[in-house]
Amino acid sequence: MEFRHLRYFLVLAEELHFSRAAQRLAISQPPLSLNIQQLEASVGAQLFERNSRGVRLTPAGEALVPRARALLEQAQEAARHARDVARGLEGRLQLGFVGAMLYRGLPQLLRRFQEAHPRLRLVLRELNSQDQLIEIAHGQLDIGFVHNTRLPSDFSQLLYAREPFVCCLPADHPLARKRRIDLATLQDQPFVLFARSVSPDYHERILAVCAAAGFLPEVRHEVRHWLSVVSLVSQGLGVALVPASLKRAQLQGAVFVPLAGEVPDAAAESHAYCIWRETQANAARSAFVAAVREAADPP
Repeated sequence: MEFRHLRYFLVLAEELHFSRAAQRLAISQPPLSLNIQQLEASVGAQLFERNSRGVRLTPAGEALVPRARALLEQAQEAARHARDVARGLEGRLQLGFVGAMLYRGLPQLLRRFQEAHPRLRLVLRELNSQDQLIEIAHGQLDIGFVHNTRLPSDFSQLLYAREPFVCCLPADHPLARKRRIDLATLQDQPFVLFARSVSPDYHERILAVCAAAGFLPEVRHEVRHWLSVVSLVSQGLGVALVPASLKRAQLQGAVFVPLAGEVPDAAAESHAYCIWRETQANAARSAFVAAVREAADPP
């Protein structure tokens, strides 16, 4: 049984006249008769009665009409779905992100993209940078938002956001009311730091900022998420350098003070990257990367 047979069958079932049905199908009558015979042979039942008074459906033919119509509609829907997936209009896109992206415009980007692609399903997973690299390499994620710049050779990256580091202090810290802080004044303070195993780039970047200020910090606590850093600081367990956007988390007990003095520009900035792996073509991924590029901070 072929879809062509079903299409010819339905037209003939509507017209109940071979000549008119052939005209609708833009074919001659003999090919139509042959296709109907092939369909009847495939079904194993006579579908039409033919006599001098015309053509009419047999009970088997009447039973086949709704099923044939449903099969053709399903085939058309399957073809439309495949076309839309190929064009990036439908399907599923799996996105990973580090928690700090929630304060760097990612929710707004996702909302705009979803409004423009309503049939595309976005699946979000919060993971640290290293875990995202692993998931993308194994095909479990399509796109990630990370802090890492050390990527495998077959990965692509796009700088999405850049912002300065600021000092995060307990609200009752003696320096909490300063308008700016010379980082060197914190050299004897216990630091809360992002774990090297989770994001080696950030770990080393913060150490570089402190080294530029003339000291190496006493790392008292290492954690896996930026909000954990701020939370520990708010409880008086140390001080930290964090991206300025974390002020939007509004955790009570923590204050954020800009850095004073000269520090290397590259080290003093927090960077967030959109990353993906260039494997097989993925129209949805390409559309999302284009949206990220449009929303990214200027270089």
